[in-house]
Amino acid sequence: MTETIRTGGCQCGAIRFRLTGEPRDSSICHCRMCQKAFGAYYAPLIDIGGAELAWTRGKLKHFQSSNHVLRGFCESCGTPMSYEAADGIAISAGSFDDPGSLPPVVQYGVEGKLAFVDRLHELPERHTMDDIHSASFLADIVSYQHPDHDTETWPPENLR
Repeated sequence: MTETIRTGGCQCGAIRFRLTGEPRDSSICHCRMCQKAFGAYYAPLIDIGGAELAWTRGKLKHFQSSNHVLRGFCESCGTPMSYEAADGIAISAGSFDDPGSLPPVVQYGVEGKLAFVDRLHELPERHTMDDIHSASFLADIVSYQHPDHDTETWPPENLR
């Protein structure tokens, strides 16, 4: 029997990780501290539980957000990466190469939940290129974001 291996990293590729085994769960936290840490309406996090976490490239920078929580992030691009507390480590869901494979199963910190979050699915939807007429720069946009898979080195020569 082979264990599940998931990989991920920050937006710029300076930080990469590997998670071997199954995480405990995937959640969304609505508390104000998580909102600020992610710069978002909520924080999607994967509790690694008993899975084995290995940082395979780079070293996290940390911010002590409370007397109990240490938050890791990439110092180069700012991607939030970890939530570290006495009860374990959680990794930001969006930093996984395949975040869709880890859908949330619970919501925490609902006392801080913004009322409109439950209605986001009702908003009109548009694809990125639907805005090309008002944002013409999209026509030739080139992503410098690290790809969603491990690479030997990063960035490639043409991006340095």
